[in-house]
Amino acid sequence: MSTLTLDRAPEARRAEPRGQVTFARVLRSEWIKMRTLRSTFWTMLAAVVALIGFGILFGAVDANRWPHMSAHEKATFDPIGTSLQGFFLAQLAIGVLGVLMISGEYATGMIRASLSAVPRRLPVLWAKAGLYAVVTWVLMTAGSLIAFLSGQALLSSRHIGASLSDPGAVRMVLGTGLYLTVVALLGVAVGALVRNTAGGIATVFGLLLVLPALAEALPSSWADHINQYLPSNAGQSLTALHHEAHTLAPWPGFLVFCAYAVAALAGAAVLLKRHDA
Repeated sequence: MSTLTLDRAPEARRAEPRGQVTFARVLRSEWIKMRTLRSTFWTMLAAVVALIGFGILFGAVDANRWPHMSAHEKATFDPIGTSLQGFFLAQLAIGVLGVLMISGEYATGMIRASLSAVPRRLPVLWAKAGLYAVVTWVLMTAGSLIAFLSGQALLSSRHIGASLSDPGAVRMVLGTGLYLTVVALLGVAVGALVRNTAGGIATVFGLLLVLPALAEALPSSWADHINQYLPSNAGQSLTALHHEAHTLAPWPGFLVFCAYAVAALAGAAVLLKRHDA
């Protein structure tokens, strides 16, 4: 080996990217953590079962009730929404797991190791949020499609089923997956903001369930203007067949819901960057 080769060897070793922290490696690390946690499997399974199971259940119940329904009930019956009602329970499981994705690391102290390995910090948050959003979108979109097809198979016995070619059907099926994906992002953001599992879960439940109930107690002149801009009400407009009075149109409503999630993630990023773990 020549002297020139020896002189260049340390420089070559320094140039090796073996220990470099890249976003791809952060993603791989977060994926290993997510898929090896039992809570991930069981919570996602619960969400899928709720989405599909309630679609089948409501489809069977309404098919049996159809001959006994009043004329008004038949006129306002929504076969598509009936088979997708399981999203209401699925959103709770998705929101809880989103909180656990990051609050669990604060509870165990593992967040310090994660942030020590990734000194820039923010890639950890983006990796957690991005991975969970992709997994949620894939599973919940598939689940909503299965729920729709299963529910319509039961309703078709009374000739009241719908198909994907019906107006609004594709939007509602895909919208259910999109809505639950944004719920996932909101859960991760709240977990990063609150840094406490119980507090994070309570906050998510409050945003999705309690706020709409409290707003209903307001005078109608106020409630009509406020309700449509609440997070869950705005997001769920994408899963509604008809645009009712005092509600946002489907896509504008969904964009409002996305804005809540983006604002929460931005706040979580600022907090993560400025404060110690």
